[in-house]
Amino acid sequence: MTFGFAPSAALTASSTFKSADSGNRIGRLLEPAEWAAAGIPLLRSPRDVVVGLHSRHRPTASTAVVAVLNHEERLVASASFTRGSQPADGWDLRNALLDHLRRIVPHDLRRRTPVRTAVLLYCREGDERWTEEDGAWMWGLRDACTLHGLRCGAYITLTRGGWQVLGEGRGGRRPNLLSRPADIGRSTADSPPAPLRSGAPAALRRVAAR
Repeated sequence: MTFGFAPSAALTASSTFKSADSGNRIGRLLEPAEWAAAGIPLLRSPRDVVVGLHSRHRPTASTAVVAVLNHEERLVASASFTRGSQPADGWDLRNALLDHLRRIVPHDLRRRTPVRTAVLLYCREGDERWTEEDGAWMWGLRDACTLHGLRCGAYITLTRGGWQVLGEGRGGRRPNLLSRPADIGRSTADSPPAPLRSGAPAALRRVAAR
């Protein structure tokens, strides 16, 4: 005689839910090539934007800084928050970004074409290479912009080695995760630049920012 235990319906349902949720998590991220091919607007001077946000928010590891720029690439508003320790999921990151966007700027859903652009600076450990966490942030930023009537802009990581515009290859050594914020009065992030340009260079092409 053999004795055994049949899996309960609750356990089976739980396992199925976890499997489906895991599959959804994998789908809620963007690869670098997908991001580069999406026509994300290029920043005229990404270093100025990074320096300005780094000076204003003084971010540390796991801090996200979402900023809204006008058509002249001037900073309209920005907010920072720290991500929890839970696994990165584009859905949760989208909701967090959308919540902060709603706090700092009204939506532009009534406009036929977005006139403002949201960019994201995320500070994390590791090197400049793309991670699945980056992919989740990219997915979240794109979706949050759509729901708030904004144009989806650059996704920038800040690590110990420096900053990097993912999907473009542009980056620099300073500021970095360990550097002291510059004097905000010396930042040129609010100086009048040229209008945003559309398109993106080949992914992984690295251009030194001066």
